[in-house]
Amino acid sequence: MLRGDPQRPEVLVLRRGPGGRNAGAWETVHGSVEPGERPEQAALRELREETGLAPLRLYNASRVEAFYQHRTGDVALIPVFAAFVAGDADARVSAEHDRAEWLAPAEALRRFAWPRERRALEDVLALFCQGDGGLLDDVLRIC
Repeated sequence: MLRGDPQRPEVLVLRRGPGGRNAGAWETVHGSVEPGERPEQAALRELREETGLAPLRLYNASRVEAFYQHRTGDVALIPVFAAFVAGDADARVSAEHDRAEWLAPAEALRRFAWPRERRALEDVLALFCQGDGGLLDDVLRIC
């Protein structure tokens, strides 16, 4: 999730709260796709649930990460989305997190616990550095 001037965007980072998995880890908004739900619908739902925000624009970041869930033996494929909110948007913290901060991209990259989140942010910044998808907007924009 990004806000502000496309030349100097801010990135939302969330810190996992105590008592849950990965307590203290900084991450992006993410979650599971529920039965009957498309990934972009899940992204919009998770944005609302974890931050209370709805994006002005949502993009397919043309990236899928794989994650091996060793407890179940499943391989999860994780599509990446980029959400843009108003420059003055303020995220609320959900029950999963105990802190939310808007950071410069370089600081967000340092905070993320998962390398896949750093890779995804680098792609998002490269694709949407103008605040939209540029020449790719008609292919990548969801809403």
